[in-house]
Amino acid sequence: MPMIIGKISKNEKTVRFNVEINCTNCGKKVPGGMKAGKKYSQTKAFKIELENFKTSYLCGICRDKKRLEK
Repeated sequence: MPMIIGKISKNEKTVRFNVEINCTNCGKKVPGGMKAGKKYSQTKAFKIELENFKTSYLCGICRDKKRLEK
């Protein structure tokens, strides 16, 4: 199942894409690719959000470990 980035409006076409994104803690790859709304995927805000996501992504295991540490 692809991860959704940004907002997808009702009845809006979606775009699926594969981007090399790895967990910043353990290095595991994001499974299933990503999905975004067609209009949003062509904006500058989308590119900025994607870059921020790449630098801060944690896989489920690392995310849960971080939550339990708090």
